[in-house]
Amino acid sequence: MGTRPDPRDATIENLREQQRAISHVLRAVARAEGLESVLDALVEAAVRLCHAEYGEVHLAEGDRLRLAVGHGGPRQLYEYERDHPHVLDRSTVAGRVALAREVVHIPDILDDPEYSYAGPRTGYRTLLGAPILADDELVGVFNIVRDDPEPFTPEQIELLRTFADQAAIAVANARLIDAVARQRTELARFVSPQVAELISSPQGERLLAGHRAYVSVLFCDLRGFTAFTETAAPEDLIDVLRQYHGAIGELIGRHHGTLEHFAGDGLMVFFNDPVPLADHEFQAVRLALAAQERFSELSADWRRRGIELGLGIGIAAGHATLGRIGYEGRHDYAALGPVTNLASRLSARAEPGQILIAQRVHAAVEERVDAERIGELELKGFGRPVKSYLVKALAGASSASPTD
Repeated sequence: MGTRPDPRDATIENLREQQRAISHVLRAVARAEGLESVLDALVEAAVRLCHAEYGEVHLAEGDRLRLAVGHGGPRQLYEYERDHPHVLDRSTVAGRVALAREVVHIPDILDDPEYSYAGPRTGYRTLLGAPILADDELVGVFNIVRDDPEPFTPEQIELLRTFADQAAIAVANARLIDAVARQRTELARFVSPQVAELISSPQGERLLAGHRAYVSVLFCDLRGFTAFTETAAPEDLIDVLRQYHGAIGELIGRHHGTLEHFAGDGLMVFFNDPVPLADHEFQAVRLALAAQERFSELSADWRRRGIELGLGIGIAAGHATLGRIGYEGRHDYAALGPVTNLASRLSARAEPGQILIAQRVHAAVEERVDAERIGELELKGFGRPVKSYLVKALAGASSASPTD
């Protein structure tokens, strides 16, 4: 004679299944897989564990509830709901939940005179909805549907509450990610994108506090700028700087550089921090060549207006201390050390249109760059002459081509 199944075993297995489903969703939330993906996983689990036919999540947009996810239901219903958001009234289960901000259970819509949904009636009879609340703010409604007039049990109602709470976490997480992305975008208007990313990263505080790194540093400034400022109208001066900064600034990100500062006609960029860059010396040279090419286009237009300016660039490589400098309320992310001084002095010695690089940079790029040694330069602040090289083009190129 067979042994009768113990109902407690089914209960335990059901609880385990609920725990597995919730854990799966929580992992999806933690991995930030995207709001739609997380909500779809929630709806699928709720439908399966509550023995429903299908389910939906509507998110609040002003005084409407717009379909975000539908799982298991008929396509024509979801097409209609995407074009016809729910209003906050008692004609639908979602509208009632939004008004009451509590669970709403309709055991049979045929026995409910207030239920008057205008969309496709696909044979469903029983509805259960729960509010999605984040800090007491209604952010949406979670509802599941049965085709047969079979009321949901108290355990299933409580389970839907749990899934609605998880949906609230997912929505809050998505909002936080969006807010951080917007802040990074806004911050990147004032600092380099790499530093904007660094500030909001887990390792950011450690790096901002100060660290050593081997970097390539590029300095450039304008030749003839002092004479230009003495005679130029303020509007012309601002226009020239705007074009110059805009042209060079666009190239910095393309070549994976980190902008330290604009200072009038001077500009400093470093490479290999805070984002590691395997060939940072070569990227610095590519940026310099691209900058000279772009600058030649600008200067041709300026000459037609009687403005004579040239661009000198210097590049050095070496160890520097990098981190946050400044005071409360105003900080910069800076590189400090002899390497920055060397790049600055090389830039100052460069003639209009020239790119001067230090010996370490040349050693790293000599197989990929056409450059000639110009001897040892006496540079201010350096006790011994410095070996320097003049970059002409990328190896095998007839002219400076930054994009090959």
